[in-house]
Amino acid sequence: MPDHNTANDAALEAAFAAEEKSRSPEPSAEDADARLAQLEGELRRTQNEVLKGQAEFENFRKRMRREMEEESRYAALPLISELLPVIDNLERATQAAEQTGNAGPLLDGVHMVIAQFGAALAKSGCQKIEALGQEFDPHVHMALRQEPSAEHAAGHVCRVLQSGYKLHDRVIRPAQVFVSTGPQI
Repeated sequence: MPDHNTANDAALEAAFAAEEKSRSPEPSAEDADARLAQLEGELRRTQNEVLKGQAEFENFRKRMRREMEEESRYAALPLISELLPVIDNLERATQAAEQTGNAGPLLDGVHMVIAQFGAALAKSGCQKIEALGQEFDPHVHMALRQEPSAEHAAGHVCRVLQSGYKLHDRVIRPAQVFVSTGPQI
């Protein structure tokens, strides 16, 4: 950024030199006062321009800092998005094993792997969205359909088909849910 003070000083000196050439040998007091007022006005305008430039630069720095912080905060988003289907498949495998009655050491191991994935995600700021029994929230839940439920009040999630996740305060994937219409009458 050029030095405004040096440029202003040079401009003021040039203005003084031009003024001195055009003046009569003895300037009047009114001319000197008018010239002084004009120069003070130019100085104020120049100072205001310098202050505006400094303020704009400071705003730019703050904006860049915020953008860099947000970028680093959500840097793990692509990797987490790639891992979510893996976690979904592990959860489906455990559900299928539990339904067929093949629960054993292998199933316990898969549960531990799922828990490790959950801990690693939580360490990165990723949280599973609680859905079952919660009031339906279109910001974090995706309703696939409605169905009657004696266990859940109307407008509450009665079944979760796919878990949803948030990274810090941003929804990565909404939970896919069925919403209760209340007890069937």
